[in-house]
Amino acid sequence: MSARRLLEIACDGLGSALAAQQGGADRVELFADLASGGLTPSHGTIAVARERLQLPLFVLVRPRAGDFLYQDWEAAVMLQDIRHCRELGCDGVVLGALTAEGDVDLPLCRELVAAAGDMHVTFHRAFDAVRDPRTALEQIVQLGCTRVLSSGARASAAEGMATLAGTVQQAAGRIGIMAGAGITPDNIAGIALGTGCSELHASAKLRRQSRMRHRNLALAGLEVDHLQTDVAQVAALRTALG
Repeated sequence: MSARRLLEIACDGLGSALAAQQGGADRVELFADLASGGLTPSHGTIAVARERLQLPLFVLVRPRAGDFLYQDWEAAVMLQDIRHCRELGCDGVVLGALTAEGDVDLPLCRELVAAAGDMHVTFHRAFDAVRDPRTALEQIVQLGCTRVLSSGARASAAEGMATLAGTVQQAAGRIGIMAGAGITPDNIAGIALGTGCSELHASAKLRRQSRMRHRNLALAGLEVDHLQTDVAQVAALRTALG
């Protein structure tokens, strides 16, 4: 019998993290600002999440939206955020940095991984933006990262299944390959089977309606509803994954 596959839920805020736990997730990736692809969450969010979650807690370390080419001051922010996560007792961090040529920024990534200490390190989907994935994977292995999050360099893991399968073969058990992007209860089992990935990453988000009874409709751009991880969707993902 094959080992149980792990389900990580991408959580935009504490409400999503608590829903992921209730729905049966195995691990939480915590971040802020889902609309921008995820940014480092606040001190308060991380601290309260650590207090209230019994699941392994990984925190995204990303100082801004956009590319993964960082200036010195951005690197300094990332290093401080990683140290902060260690102090709060987080289990892991999620990070990545590239050069202007699309290679892994080895000097910076070495610093970031070193700052993580005994925390696990996931190299995030910056991997999908590199120019030479095979070389990049070998470098990430040498950095000592625990896993790579990837969609196979496509818009969704379903589209990138063949590439993901090749990455799993190249990794050969030296590093975990976690499939993510566009994963739903309907496709998660097929993606796991087709790629060989033992870890799957999904957001399970659903639009939650505001409880506000008073709304000023003249305030254009002020959205009162919000996206949040849904307990039922997490449970459905866990059931489908087996």
